[in-house]
Amino acid sequence: MDIFVGSLPFKIKEEDLKSLFEQYGKVASVTIIIDNITRQNKGFGFVKMPNDRDALKAIKELNGAEVMGRKIKASKSESKEKDNRKAIELLRSGKVITKKKKVNVIGRYKDSKQKDEKTQKRDRRIKTLRHKRKRK
Repeated sequence: MDIFVGSLPFKIKEEDLKSLFEQYGKVASVTIIIDNITRQNKGFGFVKMPNDRDALKAIKELNGAEVMGRKIKASKSESKEKDNRKAIELLRSGKVITKKKKVNVIGRYKDSKQKDEKTQKRDRRIKTLRHKRKRK
């Protein structure tokens, strides 16, 4: 079972995290996510435990436990595949996933001709302001 571990201290090492979880059973792997630019850990990581019963016990015991002065959060990790499936279902249903990227139903960017009403109103206001400034 994959376990998500959050609110990790920035100075914790993978060996320390592994020894913490090994108290509850065998640990297959430990990964602490590191920022590519600063090379500092991002404060979260993942632990893989082959035995689900041991993993659930570790989650129960370590969720909220204090490690190096910080209370860590442990929970069952959700796979990326589920997130991808949800995104595909949203696209198929016709719902827009994000407002920042103006995405239409099939997932392509809208052309400039397909602006929504708010964008058109904003553009009209900007044009009128520019026109008024030029007159002065």
